[in-house]
Formats: sequence, C-alpha cells, structure tokens
Amino acid sequence: MEIDAAASGAVLKRERVRDAILELVEERRPGDAIPSERVLCAELGVSRPTLRAAVDELVVAGVLVREHGRGTFVAAEKITQELVSGRQALSLPPAAGAWTSRLLEVRTLPAGARVGRKLRMSPAAQIHYVARLRLVDGSPMAIEYLHVPADLVADLTSEELEQGDLYEHLGARHDVRVSEAVQSIEPTVVTRAEADLLDVPELSPALLFERLTTDTGGRPVEYVHSLYRGDRYRIVSRLTLGPRDQAPPPGDGHHPGIPPGDFTTKDPVTLSTRGVVQDGM
Repeated sequence: MEIDAAASGAVLKRERVRDAILELVEERRPGDAIPSERVLCAELGVSRPTLRAAVDELVVAGVLVREHGRGTFVAAEKITQELVSGRQALSLPPAAGAWTSRLLEVRTLPAGARVGRKLRMSPAAQIHYVARLRLVDGSPMAIEYLHVPADLVADLTSEELEQGDLYEHLGARHDVRVSEAVQSIEPTVVTRAEADLLDVPELSPALLFERLTTDTGGRPVEYVHSLYRGDRYRIVSRLTLGPRDQAPPPGDGHHPGIPPGDFTTKDPVTLSTRGVVQDGM
C-alpha cells in the first residue's frame, strides 16, 4: 500500500490544529466559549476548512458543542467508568494479526503545554514526535501519534518504529522498562484525509484511543493517541466479579455501561482485555 502524501499532510496538519484546540479546551470550563473561526484561523495560521475539520472531529467526540448563532463551546464533562479498581490485575495480550508500521512523520520538537502536562515535563523540553500508519497483514488499521521524552530515549530508529513491539525495543535498546498504562477509548468518525489513509469511506466509525504509559519508577515514558478502524477492530474484555451472595448497599445505584444488578458488592473487578482484528470483507 502506498501512502498518499496529500492525505498524510492533511491528517498531520489537522492533528496539530486539533491539539491546539484541545489546549484551549483544557484552559476552560464546561460551557465556556472558544474563540471564533476567524480568530483561530489567524492565530493558528490555517485555512477555515482545516480548522472546521478539526472542530468537527471534536464536536463528534463530544469535546465541543455548537450552538447555532452563538458559537462553539466546551462540552459538559463525560461520565467515566473504570472497570479496574486501583492496581487490580490487568492482562493485555497482543491483538491478532501481523502488525507493522509505516512512518508518516518523525520529528524532535518542544513538548508544548498540553503534551508537557501529560508527560509531566516542561513545555520547552524536547520530545520525539512520531506519526505512523499501523497495518495488520498489510492492511491499514490505525493512525497513531506517539510522544516520547527525548531525554529518556536518545534516538528512535526507523526499524524500532516500523517493526516489532515498541515497548520491547525500549527495554532491550534503551533500558526503559514500562510498568503501567492508563488508556481511554471513545467512539468517533474519520475525516476525509483519515479515510484515505485507512482505506474506508469518509465518516466511517472509528475508535479513539488515548494512553499514558509509565515506567517502573512511575515516570511517564509515552503519551499516545490513536485512531482505529471501527469496521475491523474491536475490544473484548473478560471481567471477574466479586462474590454475589451479598445484597447491594442501599442507594448504590449501578455502574454506567453495566446493567443494574450485575455488581452486588463493592469487591474489586479483575479485567483482562484483548484486541480482535476482524476479517476484511
């Protein structure tokens, strides 16, 4: 598969605009307005179609809301459900298929305010920024954006970024031992440029992953967000529930996403998760 240079460039430009808008969102509260399109285009140096594509994505993701005749506002906070309590066991087998990567962009640049907060480092500190197309058995599956502290990993080679497991490379070649990750998953749709890279129709469903990984000392070693095809990739979780011989505490309600009555105690939930790549049609 050849990578469309125009589609790749459009995705990367939209990604930078998206990050800039997310920084604005993080500085505001739900219900606050963001600047107008005219102001944002001037500040970010982009065209209105590019800006609107990024704003449209954040509206679909529920980060922003549009009100006709009034403007665009920060959306209400989302309800978050954690299936693993504290440091309960987490098993994460690799997803099916032979995974490889094709690099879209590799740069060393300042972290900036938003990524700096994620990685707990100065906005002026250097990071390795990597955008890559992830493929399974040669078919495009995801677009992935990685941010790795430069002082932690002096250099990331093309071989490390295109073949094998990056965490294994970090351990074997850079003495960085990953220990824990916090990951969120949300539904979204793909833009035209993303659709061209992923070989799906525009506005196809997708899964947006965001992950922060730390090492054995608790230091952030990677912040990454990825867009996975919704027609080919799914997550399967196995939950081990606590004892069911106790009545639920009064007024305990229920867990969002879990039917009422499924959890009858406050005992921990053990979770194992795996990715499944569905056969293409």
